[in-house]
This record gives sequence, structure tokens and C-alpha cells, in this order.
Amino acid sequence: MLVAAQSLGLRTPGYRADIAGRHSVTGDGRVRVDLPAGSHMARDIAHQRETVAMIEVTDLAPTPVRDRVRARGTLTGWLSPASIDRNAGDGQLVTVLDLATAELSTTGGTTTIDPIDFSTARPDPLAATEAELLCHLDHHHPHTVERLCRLVDPHRLHGVRMVRPLRLDRHGLVLRLELVNSDRDIRLRFPAPVRHPDQLGAQIEALLRQARRCRPPRAHW
Repeated sequence: MLVAAQSLGLRTPGYRADIAGRHSVTGDGRVRVDLPAGSHMARDIAHQRETVAMIEVTDLAPTPVRDRVRARGTLTGWLSPASIDRNAGDGQLVTVLDLATAELSTTGGTTTIDPIDFSTARPDPLAATEAELLCHLDHHHPHTVERLCRLVDPHRLHGVRMVRPLRLDRHGLVLRLELVNSDRDIRLRFPAPVRHPDQLGAQIEALLRQARRCRPPRAHW
């Protein structure tokens, strides 16, 4: 979520800033945030030396589904200045968040993530290109999506009006089944986890081979 986040906000006492594209995760599991050195938030952090802070990230589907929010994450901790980058325009204050708590909320509920687990996590190999790949699949290969629907239990397709690719990660592809008043998300698991983006084509083809052995669904959209 953090690697490809397009909706990312930072809150400190009295201030809020959009930090999408200004953030990264360091090797030791801290979140780095680069702030314009002349901003009110940056000056306050530099003066305080350490302040309580919250980062809110919203994971949005890149495809035009009805409800684009796939998940929400909340990171809280202590934000402190690390250095000033004089090479960026008028200068940037480099800050780091020492994580205290982290929560991830999805349609399945809310999960608390231990800071140690967060620090040892690594980005999904498809995270940086997921949006582009999903949009390409949705816009240029609708027949591929239709064939993959053969892998879905026919009973789950009853009443479906539209199917779009929703999520893509190392474990597989998630399809969003849109009904009149509700949605269903179905994960199609790859035979083996993807360890590098170059392996994605082979895993999609493996799913299509499985689909060819299934009878076409009766549902139409």
C-alpha cells in the first residue's frame, strides 16, 4: 500500500499535509517523509524536535469499479527531523516516523500490525506496476477477464452485471463481481507466488490453461 499510495495524509497537532510521493520506507522499517522546509508543519517539527503524528493511507483501485477503496491503513508514532535536503528547491526537511502502532482495515475487518512485523515486511514485487497492469488488462483484454471467470464458481456469478480486475499481487488476481446493489470479490490464486514481475505472464497463462478446462459460465455481463 505504501509503495504505490496515491492517497496519503500526514497529521500532526494542528496540521495536515498530503504526502503522496513525498514518502518512502527505510530499510529499518521507519517511514520517511520529505516536507518543504518553509512549510508551517516543517517549521513546527523542527522546533519541537519530536511530535506525535499519524499517517493515513487509502488503497484505491485503479480500475473504474463502483467502490474504489480496497483498504485503509493508519500508522501512528513519533515524527522527528533527520536532516535538511538543500538540493531540492528551497530545501526539504527530511523527517522519519518511529512507528508505535499500525492498523489495516479491509472488508474483512481490522488487523493490528506489530511494528516489528512492519519493519521486516517487504514490498510486493508487483506493487509499483500493479495499477498500470490492471488498467491494461481492463481496457485492452476484456476477453481475458471473461475467460478467467470460468474459474469462478458458477453460483457466485448469478446476478453479476459486470466483472473487472480489482487487485493484482504476488499471490494472484482479484476480480470484482458487481451486482445490482452489492459486490463480490473473488481471488484467483496463481499456482506459485510471483517473485519478479517477469514471472507474471507465465502465471496468468497458467490460470488461462486452467480456465480452458472449465465450462463457460452461463452468466453474461
